[in-house]
Amino acid sequence: MKVISAFAALAAIVAAHGDHEHDQAPIQGPHKGLWYNTLPGDGGTQADSVFSGISTFGRIQYHPCLASEHHKYDIAFIGAPFDTGTSYRPGARFGPSGIRQGSRRLNLYGGYNVPLDANPFNSWAKVIDCGDIPVTSYDNAFALLQIEEGHNAILSRAPFTDAKKPGPSKKGKTLPRVITLGGDHTITLPLLRSVNREYGPVSVIHFDSHLDTWKPKVFGGAPSLQASINHGTYFFHASQEGLLANDSNIHAGIRTTLSGPSDYENDGYCGFEIVEAREIDTIGTAGIIKKIRERVGTKKPVYLSIDIDTLDPAFAPATGTPETGGWSTRELRTIIRGLEGINIIATDIVEVAPAYDTNAELTTMAAADVLYEVMTLMVKRGPLSMTVGDEEEEALAGGELKA
Repeated sequence: MKVISAFAALAAIVAAHGDHEHDQAPIQGPHKGLWYNTLPGDGGTQADSVFSGISTFGRIQYHPCLASEHHKYDIAFIGAPFDTGTSYRPGARFGPSGIRQGSRRLNLYGGYNVPLDANPFNSWAKVIDCGDIPVTSYDNAFALLQIEEGHNAILSRAPFTDAKKPGPSKKGKTLPRVITLGGDHTITLPLLRSVNREYGPVSVIHFDSHLDTWKPKVFGGAPSLQASINHGTYFFHASQEGLLANDSNIHAGIRTTLSGPSDYENDGYCGFEIVEAREIDTIGTAGIIKKIRERVGTKKPVYLSIDIDTLDPAFAPATGTPETGGWSTRELRTIIRGLEGINIIATDIVEVAPAYDTNAELTTMAAADVLYEVMTLMVKRGPLSMTVGDEEEEALAGGELKA
């Protein structure tokens, strides 16, 4: 009994001493200073932990652009959740949300792109996520129309920067840039139709393991007009519709099987040059970059379309039509960075099907990182008003180049 009483007395003394020495008021909340901190160094503002909150691309500002015509931007991300044009594994309708999820930590440390020496999240450009275009999954023809009209509504608006300055569009205006999150590769056809309405025929840089210029009777058999437009034929239709600038388009990363050599002949008729994936073993990333730059130049408007299956399935397993023997994520990012100075007016990334990914989100992170490089290229190129030369600007001012 005496021992127990001694311990009880000692406990009472310790408790009293602790209360006396460490007495403090409980923390009160909320604390806005903890939510919206200015990051040290050259970074911007971190809203909250990157693993919480609503997903937008790179955690940039969200605005439902299709619900309002008043919001201004210089670069807009828009989703096109369509996958009923795929020939093998469906699921790319979940690509936009998956890519956004994979992009969460892009600006975890402030977003500065070391190889390109720029921060696309903290620059002259106002960049926002416009959400997704409403797309039906029951009618392909109507879905493609929805994508074209939705994209054009985003593309054709006056930008936040240099809205009143001359630009390279058909009407001589400066327009914003649009980055589309697919979706299977069929979406590139309505996107090119939208771009054509503003710019006319454009040069295309196409990263893919497949040609996607097949004649409908070769790819799918084309039992109907609607069936003839799919993720393997959209460039054939784009060529037939006059959406592509002749002999200034290029594929990179090609390694698919063919129906025969005539597929390559048809590809040439569609206006493309081909860089095979295996060429990286002989000419390296520098040689591939050189071929692309020589093909499209740096002045004319260029549309960039990226199929995630350009990457080897080891790096991007979550795609509709995987092909082994592809590039690594590092190699593709290096090649994309090598496109600096090219006049990219719009971009898409397609065929990301998150259901086939690993728990580590390999594919969605790869897609997000590739777009991070593209976004940085756009920021470094400056507003599209800067792509107009002095002579052309004088002609625009004088009304000589008006559509």
